[in-house]
Amino acid sequence: MARDPDEGDAFVFDLVDDDAAAGDVPTGSVRPGTTPDAELAAADPAASGSPGRRRRAAAQVAAILAIVLGTGLVVEGIRDHARIERMRDIPGGVADVSAPLEETWVWAGTVGSGESSTADVVVLGEVLAFRSEDGLVALDPATGQEAWTVRLRANADCGPTVSPARAAPASEALVCLQRTGNGTEREVVAVGPDGATSAPRVLDAADTRSYGLPHVGPDGTVLRAKRAGPLSAIDLGDAACTAAGECSGTVEAGRDLLLRAEDAATGAARWTVTVPFRAADAVQCARTFGGSWGGSDTRLVLSGQLTPDTFGARVTAGLVDLNGCGVEASVTSDGVVLGTEIEPGRGGVIRLGATRYAGVTFEGVARARLYAADGDVVGEIVGYPLSPAATDEVGPATLLAVDEPARRLRAYEPDGTPRWDIVLQSGGQEFLAQVGDTAVVTSGAGTVRGLDLATGAERWVWDGSAPASADDGGYFGSAHVVQTFTDGESVLLLTEREAGGGTQGLVALDAASGAVLWDRPGGGPITTFDLTDGDTVEQGVIGDLIAVDGNLLEVTPRGVRGLG
Repeated sequence: MARDPDEGDAFVFDLVDDDAAAGDVPTGSVRPGTTPDAELAAADPAASGSPGRRRRAAAQVAAILAIVLGTGLVVEGIRDHARIERMRDIPGGVADVSAPLEETWVWAGTVGSGESSTADVVVLGEVLAFRSEDGLVALDPATGQEAWTVRLRANADCGPTVSPARAAPASEALVCLQRTGNGTEREVVAVGPDGATSAPRVLDAADTRSYGLPHVGPDGTVLRAKRAGPLSAIDLGDAACTAAGECSGTVEAGRDLLLRAEDAATGAARWTVTVPFRAADAVQCARTFGGSWGGSDTRLVLSGQLTPDTFGARVTAGLVDLNGCGVEASVTSDGVVLGTEIEPGRGGVIRLGATRYAGVTFEGVARARLYAADGDVVGEIVGYPLSPAATDEVGPATLLAVDEPARRLRAYEPDGTPRWDIVLQSGGQEFLAQVGDTAVVTSGAGTVRGLDLATGAERWVWDGSAPASADDGGYFGSAHVVQTFTDGESVLLLTEREAGGGTQGLVALDAASGAVLWDRPGGGPITTFDLTDGDTVEQGVIGDLIAVDGNLLEVTPRGVRGLG
């Protein structure tokens, strides 16, 4: 590694490849369906087809040469390079947003199912991957070139994917379930970051009978779930529903839910958990409330409108949120059950960063129990917990908590230790970013504020029009912040002036001072996507933004473009 030179001395750099540093060169066979680049990488890692790895290595050498050959700004250049490299490895981190963003490349085509106004994607390693017309497509975020494609059947269901506006869509692998040629059997294929695929595995009907219908799961798994126990365990209590679907009373007892995760490639069980049934309000056990699992209806209907076996789930990379009659809980990708102490319908579990969770309850005032990744309770806080949408921290960030009944905004250490407590400016508070020693927050009234992370003292205010100042002088009406990104010094805000597709804009603020670095109310030039069928779509409204390996991308159902 580099040594710190005395004044006037030269810098000495030892350039070591990340893989070569271990002293071993990996070899081995290539899985079926692997791309040519992946095959080349298996034979010679130095010649890897991974665009991210080649690009990052080249960037490191170029940055070092630029620093050494510069005009004396050696230390500052090294620090800036280190910051940029750090932001590449932080979810939501962007290399640089301090200057106005322009379109750098365009990829035109269907993103997602093609039947929705949003585009679901996933970050696999250093590429952006999504379902398209013929299968999975992965784009190099720096160039927009297709890093690899995997052909799938038209009926394939792949996940976990999600809209970038809803969550940070990163996963270790994608899992695709699809019907075989005759349509009578289902098979599963797992796809890794390099596009390598597992051999298609036909799902055993015996496993479906034993463990339930299959569902795509996180981290290269297939999930299965079913109600367990005899029907005699169901006790409807005083629950009843009218013909119009209005329900009242409590379902006193029901059947537990068995959830199993199996390796998508091999079928071997990774973990199995049981979520116990708890007495539930009849409304949560009605036909109109429940969901389906694995694409099939799994409800047992009793007494007309009551369905005490109904359940469904929302699967993301880090959490499986189960919902249904008496089984409201969450399970981590490692099989840790969270939230069973929360009364169904009175709260839920949220994810705070990559390895922390909170079980939130609402009883007049919001309270949260903080969990570590293994499910251990590490603290309890008052208020609804907020983690920053963007941060320059690799580890756990500060927690903010909104206590609206008491009109308080509280800050906590990651373990729940109180740090400060200030008056809440208005409702709808959101924690946009933690950058350096500044917390950037916004409210339902539209003001963006910079707070001292250590004390909560207000440092600056931006009201959506004039440069930031210490005066809370004005608001930008109905505008609100949709997404936030940071490069470790600046924050980039995607704003919308009317909820649900109104006028959008981009603004970059200096995190320390709140100074407006640049502002583009209209969001930028209209992007034209030339589609394969000859049609042309002009994309005037900004789509969802996502950061991939330090690059900022705009994702729409009709294409992707790079911004830089």
